[in-house]
Amino acid sequence: QVQLEESGGGLVQPGGSLRLSCVGSEFTLDYYDIGWFREGPGKEREGVSCLRRSDGRTSYADSVKGRFAIFRDNAKNTVYLQMNNLKPEDTAVYHCATTVFASPARVCDTFASWGQGTQVTVSS
Repeated sequence: QVQLEESGGGLVQPGGSLRLSCVGSEFTLDYYDIGWFREGPGKEREGVSCLRRSDGRTSYADSVKGRFAIFRDNAKNTVYLQMNNLKPEDTAVYHCATTVFASPARVCDTFASWGQGTQVTVSS
């Protein structure tokens, strides 16, 4: 069973940055397309970013383009989500998940296994 663990969340002021980490437990993340999604208070689940295993292509939700970056470090079996210029509307629980990255023109929205999530709160 694929198990993922997220970390790196916290409380940050608007305009600040955080780097989230996603580690695979007992499996190699590089075997999968990996995505991040978030669940904000009173909001529907939103796909944030995804990374395709085969060619490293990435995709982002319009709401985070230019501010977030997804990348992997295979040596550490970790996928990261670098989040810059954070806004209060980015407040959510962030999950990483295995996904299917069908098209770079769309952010991934179908997720399989995911972890417990990490809380990101953007507030002054």
